[in-house]
Amino acid sequence: MTDLDRCYAAALKILGYRFNSVAELRRKLAAKAFAPGDIAATLKRLVEEKWLDDERYASAIVRVRARKRVGRLRIRRELRAAGVDSDAADTALSENIGPDDERGRLVALCDKKIRLLTNRHGEEFLAGEEGRNKLAGYLLRQGYEMALVLDVMRERLKSR
Repeated sequence: MTDLDRCYAAALKILGYRFNSVAELRRKLAAKAFAPGDIAATLKRLVEEKWLDDERYASAIVRVRARKRVGRLRIRRELRAAGVDSDAADTALSENIGPDDERGRLVALCDKKIRLLTNRHGEEFLAGEEGRNKLAGYLLRQGYEMALVLDVMRERLKSR
């Protein structure tokens, strides 16, 4: 078995666990000390055989992360960290997340966090600045835009 065959077998084993972007798989194969030429040939072969496809990878990640109520901005950061180019990330986000869907997920996430904070600190906690800052910070870290977060918070806290 040649080094190229071992590299290909290692790549298939890695892909058997989880779908990877091209850049992620390149990093993982390099960490296993395969030669750069073998890695490049393996990646080319996997792309040709449709084992690797950054657009399909990006769409899958967007769908999974959106179901977990993660916002558009955080998903974009995660895709960039995985080595997916900006165009593929933007296309996947626009095809899989609608503005109404994102708002609905944010409302559900906001309501859940409000319940948790109220149970932990009491009803009056969210009336104060510390409680509102804690809620807003959490929602922003989840990857939602500031204007949308403030709008949803205003709406959800007014009804309390």
